[in-house]
Amino acid sequence: MKNQLKVLRAIRNWSQADLGEHLDVSRQAVNAIETGKYDPSLPLAFKISRLFDLPIEQIFDDEFEGGDNV
Repeated sequence: MKNQLKVLRAIRNWSQADLGEHLDVSRQAVNAIETGKYDPSLPLAFKISRLFDLPIEQIFDDEFEGGDNV
């Protein structure tokens, strides 16, 4: 899943470790989310959304390709 986490983190001049502290996750977890290797749980996605004061859809793109959305 593509996301804007790295950009949002850079705007605040936070390292991955800094963001991890705000979210109560490891730096490795932040890196995995940023690189698309790990999709955050829904509670974590909401926490990220609240931290940056943005809707989840503005941070994460599910890249749905195909027919009609169900």
